[in-house]
Parts: sequence; C-alpha cells; structure tokens
Amino acid sequence: MKVFFNQLFDYNYYCNKKLIELCAGLKEVPEESVKLFSHILNAHHLWNARILEKKSLYEVWQIHEVKEWGDIHYENQRSSFEITTNADDFDRRIDYETTEGRLFTNTLGDILFHVINHSTHHRAQISKDFRMNGIEPIPMDYIHYKR
Repeated sequence: MKVFFNQLFDYNYYCNKKLIELCAGLKEVPEESVKLFSHILNAHHLWNARILEKKSLYEVWQIHEVKEWGDIHYENQRSSFEITTNADDFDRRIDYETTEGRLFTNTLGDILFHVINHSTHHRAQISKDFRMNGIEPIPMDYIHYKR
C-alpha cells in the first residue's frame, strides 16, 4: 500500500505543480480557478492535519494568492509522504471532526485516497473553467503522467 499511495501522491504533486506553473505564467487566473485550487490546497492540508492530530492552519475555502501555492503544495506533499512512510496499517481508523462539527471515522487508506480523488475532481473543474475563459488546460489524466 505504501508504494501505491506514494505513486498516487507523486501523481497528485506532478499535476498540481504543472497547474501552479501554468497559473504563475498567466496575466490573470480566473477567479473560480483561484478559489478551486486554493480549496484543493486547503483540503489536502486539513486532511493531513486530521491524520496527524494537528490543528489546521487554513480554512477549507480560504483563498491564497498564486504566489503562495507552491509553498503550501510542497508542505502538503511533504506531510503526506511522512504519513505514508510512517504508516504501519492503512486500515487504522482515524476519528475526525468535519468543518461542520460532525464526528466521523474512516480508515487511513480511505482518507488518503479521498485526498487524491478530491484533488482530481477539482482540477477537472479548473480545466473546465480555463476553457470557459479561453485558456487551454494541460492534460492531467493519470495515464498522461505515467507515459
């Protein structure tokens, strides 16, 4: 499982890095894309914090400037690799409280997979937003990454 999750987080890192680089080169990033990518970063950070039983530094819909994205993204990745490297049991139950104050329990593996899937979902929304604003999105399918 460690190898599987490390591959998925490497893929996630690659896609986010490509998106950050593209946005850094734009004169203006569409507002919806800024909102969605900030959310990707915040949610990834929030899930890492839950797993590590730390306080989150960010709100789930907090907006970040494009110039801040790289540092937040790098720290998210570093933290996720720390989690996967030190994990002995991906079926370990993680208790957490949602941003709405509800209590839930999920396995570490389910949470880690959710982080990747959640990011992919919102990157697809960003690609659609780019097209609607005349910006050509970059290919971010997993198979493109593996080629």
